[in-house]
Amino acid sequence: MSTAQVLTALADPTRRRLVELLADHGARSATALAGELPITRQAVVQHLAILKDAGVVGSSKAGREVRFALRPQALTDTAEWMRQVAGQWDQRLLVIKAIAEGATG
Repeated sequence: MSTAQVLTALADPTRRRLVELLADHGARSATALAGELPITRQAVVQHLAILKDAGVVGSSKAGREVRFALRPQALTDTAEWMRQVAGQWDQRLLVIKAIAEGATG
């Protein structure tokens, strides 16, 4: 799992919605998730496969049913990366501000 894979997986609004549903309701089957979306179960399974490859969700068998659940570590790692990048930009903006204020002052 890499940050790039997570961001690519989350770029799709349907996959973001699947993440929201899993966050709100816990582990669910593809059939249950498809009932919440205007797409087929097969399309949900394809989206879940991408999320699984990115490490955002995991799956487990419960009898004949496969249930999908969030793996929060992938989201946490990506959020941390985003926080670091934002911090770097904040530092750059402070330098630009200091330069601009020095030029006018």
